[in-house]
Amino acid sequence: MTSPIGPVVLFDDDYYMYVLRDRASAEAWWEMPDEYACGFDALARPLRMTGGPHQVMLELSGDEPAEAELRRLVADHYQRFLRGRTPPRTSDLAKFVAGLPVEDS
Repeated sequence: MTSPIGPVVLFDDDYYMYVLRDRASAEAWWEMPDEYACGFDALARPLRMTGGPHQVMLELSGDEPAEAELRRLVADHYQRFLRGRTPPRTSDLAKFVAGLPVEDS
């Protein structure tokens, strides 16, 4: 299996979305693995988080893209946390992910 391709889109246990520019940034930024719910790389492949506090690691949990699930979770995040804003409106996955707000890490 290959490495995740950035940016990575991570959701915490409240399903708040964080977009980080790459795997290394995400691993350095994320503190507690038990606060992680799910995530995806730029190709919408699901990610798994392992490790301990302040020592997290991200890896692919499969090679099959889960684009519909990623789009659903992003739409839910915008509806719950970014009221009045809309997610990127494009059918192109690369443009969709590129249009998401990236965290400063």
